[in-house]
Amino acid sequence: MLLVSLRRLIEKETGETDFSLDEAELNGRGDFSTNVAFLLAKSASTADVPKRRKVSPMTVAEDLKERFLKGASASFFEKAEVAAPGFINFWVSKKAVEDELVDITGGKNRVGLNEFSGKKVMVEYTDPNPFKQFHIGHLMTNTIGESIARLCEAAGAEVTRVNYQGDVGLHVALSIWGIMKINDEMPDESATLADKTKFLGRAYALGATGYKEDAEAKVEIEGLNKKIYERTDEEINKIYDLGRKWSLDYFENLYKRLDTKFIHYFFESEVGSYGVEIVKAHPEVFIKSEGAIIFPGEKYGLHNRVFINSLGLPTYEAKELGLNKRKAELYNPDVSLIVTAKEINEYFHVLLKAMEFVVPEIGSKTKHIGHGMLRLPTGKMSSRTGNVITAEALLSELRDAVSVKINNREDLTDIEKEEIKERVAIAAIRYSILKQGIGKDIIFDIDTSVSFHGDSGPYLQYTYARLKSILRKARLNGGSADEAEFDAKNISMETDAKIILKLARFQEVVRRAAHASQPNYVATYLYDLAQVVNHYYEINNILQSDTSIKAVRLNLISAVAETLKNGLNLLGIKTLERM
Repeated sequence: MLLVSLRRLIEKETGETDFSLDEAELNGRGDFSTNVAFLLAKSASTADVPKRRKVSPMTVAEDLKERFLKGASASFFEKAEVAAPGFINFWVSKKAVEDELVDITGGKNRVGLNEFSGKKVMVEYTDPNPFKQFHIGHLMTNTIGESIARLCEAAGAEVTRVNYQGDVGLHVALSIWGIMKINDEMPDESATLADKTKFLGRAYALGATGYKEDAEAKVEIEGLNKKIYERTDEEINKIYDLGRKWSLDYFENLYKRLDTKFIHYFFESEVGSYGVEIVKAHPEVFIKSEGAIIFPGEKYGLHNRVFINSLGLPTYEAKELGLNKRKAELYNPDVSLIVTAKEINEYFHVLLKAMEFVVPEIGSKTKHIGHGMLRLPTGKMSSRTGNVITAEALLSELRDAVSVKINNREDLTDIEKEEIKERVAIAAIRYSILKQGIGKDIIFDIDTSVSFHGDSGPYLQYTYARLKSILRKARLNGGSADEAEFDAKNISMETDAKIILKLARFQEVVRRAAHASQPNYVATYLYDLAQVVNHYYEINNILQSDTSIKAVRLNLISAVAETLKNGLNLLGIKTLERM
């Protein structure tokens, strides 16, 4: 592959591996551009500090350019130039572009990197709590975590998807107290899971209000919390077990819709004792304070946090210590990623600092990824769900918005319409989340998200379906490249080369996204690719081209369709053959 070959060439000539390799149009000229000269100049200047001499990136770039244009790699380039303040821009030769098209149509553009080969990566994400509703925050965490997991797999890692759920704690006591107050309204077993979880949501809201506003209720709830944790009351255990099952069954239905399959479910009730053991085993790290045991984060420029409360119960922090110990014992990952909302970034700063002292071998492998918040314009959907916007309610709104677009389509069967509504709804929310940097908050607009035009997931799905329609019309079953013979020498450097070179960037984009845990790199690339191919289709009458040229263009269209499908899959989005 062209970009893979170019990266290897630069690595061989320079010894650097962390350079960028981008489209040169970002810097003005050429097909591709690299910043490797800056890295070499910086390292050379650092090594030369005692002599107080600086090495110019322009000087380094000129030297590298000459080396790149010599020897076996010479036929790879049409030319190379240095651009201020030290970029090297490359023009790829027609022969290299021809070879790239052959590689792409031969299936070599599929994702199959080896960047993380041999590494075991664990990704923990979604983390909804039983007895509470699966809201849009969980949907956001699931979307980001699933995409990061797929990127790591694409880079060659062995990925373990895990889910950590709070099945004990104050929120459970709030729910069970609420259930006991409205027990006569509890759904029977014939009710839908959605109705059962709505009931749990009502019970939780009732308990939360009572705890906040009623001193007597607060005492009752705190007593319930202890009984739930110790499992000492048979009647309470029955309510707890039933509500827990309802929640977990409901979550599982959502995971199926979202095409997520977890290998392991961790629960707070199982890891708390491990955390207590770790805390008590390290009195030199944790200190007593007002009857509780805390980590003195202030000593390290952070803040103090309670790990065991005054009742002797583990807090979330202690449970996290136990959780990460269990992760290591069961799976021993080389890298352990934890995806949550960024509102608990400070919590994780303290936790990871504590882990440095008590489980350093685990802490050094653990990384927290905090994402922004997902919000809707004021007033959206509040009539359905109150203050909590559930994932199911949002997906239902999106399906309704898609229905308006397709319900009058007589060329689609009812089954096709249902598939389109579901896949487009999920694409709308997932792409809206992933097209932005992970740390940014998102104001989610339903109408924009389901548009078949512009920067949206449905637009990419529509582009894919449009390309497949062209291929069907050309009688290429599924658009496979091997179903139409072509000669790569018939490519046009004016019209075809741009799209071939755009395709050549796919694996480089995936590599970069996997290393940075940033799916937005893939989303941006796919949108750019879709724009390029739609323009290509508009200015070239593909089906009416001369036979030799048509064969090239059909294979090129097929390669774009496959790349869109592979790229969307990395975002957790399924394509559609017809829209």
